[in-house]
Formats: sequence, C-alpha cells, structure tokens
Amino acid sequence: MKLSTKLFAGFSIVSFIFLAVTYINYNLSQDVLASSSWVSQSQVITRNSASLQRNISDMESGLRGYLLTGQEAFLEPYVQSKDQVQPLFQSLAEMTVNSPGQQKYLQIIRTLHNQWLNEFAEKLISEKREQMEKEPRSGLAELRSADKLRAKYGKDLNDSIREQFKNFNAIEYQIREERTERLNQTINYTRNVSTALTIFSVLLGLAWAYYITKIISDRIMVMVRLADKISKGDYKTKINDTEHDELSKLSASLNVMAGTIDRNIAELERKNKELDQYAYVISHDLKAPLRGIENASRWIEEDMGTSLPTKIQEYLMMMRVRVHRMENLINGILDLARIGRTKRMEELVDVRQLVLDILDSISVPQNFSIVIPDKMPHIYTVRIYLEQVFSNLISNAIKYNDKPEGLLTISCLETSQFYSFSFTDNGPGIDPAYHDRIFVIFQTLQERDALESTGVGLAIVKKIIERQGGTITVDSEPGKGATFTFNWPKTAPQETNSIISSI
Repeated sequence: MKLSTKLFAGFSIVSFIFLAVTYINYNLSQDVLASSSWVSQSQVITRNSASLQRNISDMESGLRGYLLTGQEAFLEPYVQSKDQVQPLFQSLAEMTVNSPGQQKYLQIIRTLHNQWLNEFAEKLISEKREQMEKEPRSGLAELRSADKLRAKYGKDLNDSIREQFKNFNAIEYQIREERTERLNQTINYTRNVSTALTIFSVLLGLAWAYYITKIISDRIMVMVRLADKISKGDYKTKINDTEHDELSKLSASLNVMAGTIDRNIAELERKNKELDQYAYVISHDLKAPLRGIENASRWIEEDMGTSLPTKIQEYLMMMRVRVHRMENLINGILDLARIGRTKRMEELVDVRQLVLDILDSISVPQNFSIVIPDKMPHIYTVRIYLEQVFSNLISNAIKYNDKPEGLLTISCLETSQFYSFSFTDNGPGIDPAYHDRIFVIFQTLQERDALESTGVGLAIVKKIIERQGGTITVDSEPGKGATFTFNWPKTAPQETNSIISSI
C-alpha cells in the first residue's frame, strides 16, 4: 500500500471518529437542552404557583380590609388579583398537562377558590355594600354576629386551598428534582462520552501518526545507512525495497547512484594507476635523459679543458641551468599530482618552532630580515602540510624581493574556527590584475631566465590550504609590497593526505 493511501486511510478513520463524536454530542446536547427546558419550565410553574397563591391571599386580605373598614379602596387588591387568578389557573393547567397529580390538585384549588369567591366573598361584599348604604358607620362585628357560620366557612375554604397548594408544589418539587437529576446525569454522560471518544480519537491519531512516521523513518534510515556505507567506501551496497510506494523511487535512485559511484570509483582507480605509471615514467624515463645531458655538458668541459671557448662555456652553463629547471618542473608536477593521495598522521605542531626550523633549512640573505611573533599557536594537524605552505611563502618573499634591505613580517590572528596567518613583505608588489593568475600552475610574472622559478609553488600552496578547508588571498599593488593571508582550520579533516616536498 502506498504511503499516501495509508495517510488518507488514517485521516479518514480519525475524521469518521470525530464525526461520530459530533453526532453523539449533538444527540446528547438535545437531551441536555430538553432537560434544561424542563427545569426552566418547572421554575416557571413554581413561580406561577406562588403568584397564584399570592393573588388568592391578596384577595382574602383585600376582602378582610373592606369588611373591617367598609372602604372601597381596600377592594382594589381584591379586584386586581381577581383579574389575574384565572389566567394563572389557565397557564398552570397548560404547563402541567402531562402531570395528572398536579392537574387534580389544581382542579381542586380552582373549585375551592370558585366556591370561596362565589359563595363567600362576593356575597359578603354585596351584603357589606348594602349595609354601608343603610348604615355607613356599621362594621364587621355586626356582620359576623349575623352570620358566624359563613365566616368560618370562608376560612376553611382558604385553609383547604393552602393545603392543596402545598400538595401541588410538592409534586412540582419532586418533578424538578427528578429532572435536575436527569439533567446532571445527561451532562455527566455527555462529558464522559465526549471525553472518552475524544481521547480515543486522539490516541488513534497519534498511534497512526507514529505508525506512518515509523514507516517513513525506517525507510529513510535504510537510505541513510546506504549513504553512510557509500561515504565509507562501500559502493556495492544496495537497498532491497519491496514496499512499492513513493519512497521506492528514491530507493531505486540511490541504488542507481551507488552503482554509478561504484563504476566511477573503479574508473578513477584505473585512472590513478595510469597516473602512477605516468608519474613513474616522468620521474625515471624523463629525468634520465636530463641527467645524461647534464653529464655530457660536464664531460665536454672536462675534455676540452682550457681550450673550450668562453662562448661555449656559457652555452653549456645555460644548458645545465635549464636542465635543472626541467628537473624542478617535473618534480613540481609530481608534487601537485600527489597532493591528497597519501595518508599522513596528524600531530601537535608548534608553529613558531616550525617557522624557526624552516629558516634554519633555507638560505636567508644577510640583507633580508624576517619578523615572527613571540607567541604563535599550537595546531593539531599534519606537519608537512603546514611546513610546505610556510616554506613556499617564505621562499617566494625572499626570492622576489628587490629592495636593498628586504623585510618579511609574519603575523597570526585567531578566530572561532581558524588561525589566520599573514605574510607581509616589502617586495615589488603585484598588480591586482594578476592576483588570480599567480595561483595557476606554471604562471610567473617574470621571465624564467631572469629568475629561476617553476610557477608551481603557489599552486601547491593553494591546493593544500583549500584541501584543509581554508582560503588564501593576496593584497598587493605594484611598488607597495604584498600581503599573503591564509586561514588554517583549528579542526583538521579526519583523513588528511600528504604531499611531497616543496619546490
């Protein structure tokens, strides 16, 4: 199965679970809303029941005040509450239609209230008004003495109404408690189900992501191991890929690359062997005739002795000089070709002592001064590399100096990754147009007959420094001397190769 198919399958499964969670949460939320609606309705029923009971009580209080005082103002609460009682009865009847017990008590309350209203209150009010018309100063005592049984009847009706309200409200409180409990249970169930499904979907998503990641990472690690083997020289290694997915193309490409590298390395090794044979031919077959020419020139001088003309002696001397130049040129070519092909051991090099050893080994003219710092670094590197660079730069400064009093100043600066060495002389200087040319093999700025030079030394210096991971630059103008600056890494490559001695 392709990786894209696996990814899509995992995404589809997780999406399906989230849709299921959404659907379940929607249904549960409907139950929560219904329960919440029931609780809200219960609160309205309780509130309307209290309002109805309060209005009935207000009617009783208004009636009592009117009967005591005979003033019509006390009947205002009675009249207002009377207008509100019937709508409240109707509202409670509609809201408790599904509660037979409450419907029964509500009907009893309505019947008792109608009896109290029609058989007691309205008649007392009518009689009181008639009495007030006849005797404006009459009071309730006279009325009660006339009909004590009626007064007791009214009180009994109101007491029965209050008792029925208690029964009505008790049922409502019980229903509310049940509905509140159901609401809490629904909320808890919704929370638990949602949490469980969410956690399950997250865990499933993480598990699927881990599965896909592991597949990809394992495949990549196989490719990394292949690349690591290739970097260590095992070019015949292959990836056995049977997945047939998107990464299979990359595996196939790596296998092709490994095969190509293997073929190229084999070809390179063959070319190196040919180069070794070529170097052998140069170092032996070409040098032998040169030595023969030099020997022949000396034999001529020995055989002819003093009878050899001066002009011929100059020609023979010029022949030997050019034979030496040819030998040096051959050696320079061999040195440049051998850079990086021989493994060398690293060691801790005292750079100042290295410079002193170089100065002891070369012929420094008396009119030439070399200034070196008192403190120079200790570098863990291949000694012959650094020696080769310093030796060539010092020799060039001496060789090309044209001043009566030559001067070369060597300095060193340390950065986070490199040691930066500078060689500043007071020689003839170099035109900026030739700054790149001087590092090209066989390139010199003077006639070869005017100054013995092969044009290989700076090419070797540049190649050594660049193979170490550094750079070399020159800052110079004609007549103002030159400053060669190169950076030598503090951490040398793990495998360093040596070069042959300098030219």
